[in-house]
Amino acid sequence: MSLHPMAGKPPTHDMLENIPRLVTAFYSRKPDPKNPDEIVSFGTSGHRGCSLTSTFNESHVMAVCQAVCEHRRMRGIDGPLFLGMDTHALSEPAFTTALEVFAANGVAVRYQMGFGYTPTPVISHAILSWNRDRTTGLADGVVITPSHNPPRDGGIKYNPPDGGPADFRTTAAIQDGANQILIDKLVSVKRVPLAQALTTDGVEAIDYVMPYVRDLGSILNLEAVAAEGLKIGADPLGGSGLAYWEPIADEYGLDITVTNDAPDPTFSFMSVDKDGKIRMDCSSPYAMAGLIAMRDRFDIAFGNDPDFDRHGIVTRASGLLNPNHYLSVAVDYLFRSREHWSTEAAVGKTVVTSSMIDRVAEGLNREIFEVPVGFKWFVGPLLKGTCAFGGEESAGASFVRFDGSPWSTDKDGIILNLLAAEITAVTGRDPGELYKELEQKHGAPIYRRSDAPATNEQKAAFKRLTPESVRTETLAGDAITSRMTHAPGNGEPIGGLKVSTDNGWFAARPSGTEEIYKIYAESFRDEQHLDAIEAEARSIVEALFSK
Repeated sequence: MSLHPMAGKPPTHDMLENIPRLVTAFYSRKPDPKNPDEIVSFGTSGHRGCSLTSTFNESHVMAVCQAVCEHRRMRGIDGPLFLGMDTHALSEPAFTTALEVFAANGVAVRYQMGFGYTPTPVISHAILSWNRDRTTGLADGVVITPSHNPPRDGGIKYNPPDGGPADFRTTAAIQDGANQILIDKLVSVKRVPLAQALTTDGVEAIDYVMPYVRDLGSILNLEAVAAEGLKIGADPLGGSGLAYWEPIADEYGLDITVTNDAPDPTFSFMSVDKDGKIRMDCSSPYAMAGLIAMRDRFDIAFGNDPDFDRHGIVTRASGLLNPNHYLSVAVDYLFRSREHWSTEAAVGKTVVTSSMIDRVAEGLNREIFEVPVGFKWFVGPLLKGTCAFGGEESAGASFVRFDGSPWSTDKDGIILNLLAAEITAVTGRDPGELYKELEQKHGAPIYRRSDAPATNEQKAAFKRLTPESVRTETLAGDAITSRMTHAPGNGEPIGGLKVSTDNGWFAARPSGTEEIYKIYAESFRDEQHLDAIEAEARSIVEALFSK
């Protein structure tokens, strides 16, 4: 895809979303349950859509929330439901609708006082904190967010009592229940007016901020950061963690300068992403251009997406770090510095995350727990402590506390950002410098993701693949060492194919929303070798399509 001429630049007025029109459509447009494009569809992280296309409207939220209530009853979940929202324009309308439905169903809802915003990892942390040492009265949660999607989008996701993204069985049950409710014209939805919901027994406004902030000392060495006097830049990208950086700075004596510190539903302060859209992607150098331009003012800087489950690390010399690079540094540092972590705890990564992490883990004498794409696969291992760290190439990760107990079983951009400050303070070098040292030890991989066209029929062919489907013995001149269609960590299908050699690998997966398939490729040699891996990957996949 060619780079948009506005990439990395401030948006023009005509690129900004018409917020009144967006909110009006949330209430006025009704989805057609017979149209597959307009029904509830839970992807890897909940249901997302836009009110203007009848894919995220009040009807969707009512149906999903009623389906969540039915799920809670069937599973015997009767503790509080921790409810949160981000700063997208559609989040607050959806939040109030959710509150009305949950209150009418007798759910003990907890929400941020003053109708404040709440990051996804804070909801996960609240669930785990409540459920610790409990076997009954367990809590769960709902977050209103479309993550880093453009300003026009809305989203809703469910976190069960284990605190992390729901598994497929749970999301399928909620999705199917919600769609049946839409088919039945919402007749089973219970709902009360907002004023009544707010005074319903069990519905309570609480402070999410300080319990989370005060607990950060159990997972991060912020005393070292304060002692070093690091100058830190934090760009919330106008997201749900706006109210967190000042209390963190005050609580731990940190020197944090916050940019873009006010919510703006048009996100007009953003730089345009590579495709010409406003997208709050903290792993994109185009979206993060504003903070990158200020990097010389800080010892370390970082940003987050609107629900704060992703991180973006900016250093003076390296600019915005590639997520794979930072995750590699984080793994190396954490497993060397956390003395009380179990020696048996593994390093969790997805099948499309850099193999640099494999090499780092080998150097640490740690096992790799490799899973399909989706943070839900790390929930159980983080909860049980069999994994001390879980990370994705899309800049999402979490890890356990100093004592090895779980902190958040959803991605937590706050702790990953503050970890970058800890690393800089303790080692005297920023993560960009430390990654260069890892390259000297383990090689300098080049990583790329690209797309290729695929019909729906071809995309369906990925489900029929087996390791034996790949007949060739070499990839880009190297002997193939593994062929996989199931992840070695948990045996679950990866939804595609991964082929590896000692010097590189590729993975191919179909897109869930477009007529394309994605190719992830990495070479530990050079750009030319990576080109060869990618070209042969396309040939292998196209040969499989022709069978």
